[in-house]
Amino acid sequence: MESVGLFEAKTHLSELIARAERGEEVIITRHNKPVARLVPIVNAEPDLPARQEAVRALLASARGRTLGLDWQALRDEGRR
Repeated sequence: MESVGLFEAKTHLSELIARAERGEEVIITRHNKPVARLVPIVNAEPDLPARQEAVRALLASARGRTLGLDWQALRDEGRR
């Protein structure tokens, strides 16, 4: 893990971002004191198929059940 000064980080931000994309971590310092850490984001993409399956399962388990209110009651509640 490398440390870079704030001025250098501002000057070479694109390069530091590219390094983060490759998995590197960089500590940014101000007056030789660490103030921030630039790290890669792990798994930035949401797991869409897993989320869709979770919604399907939730809807399937709720089939036939109500919360005691119909859509008209919910609509009217929102109008108050």
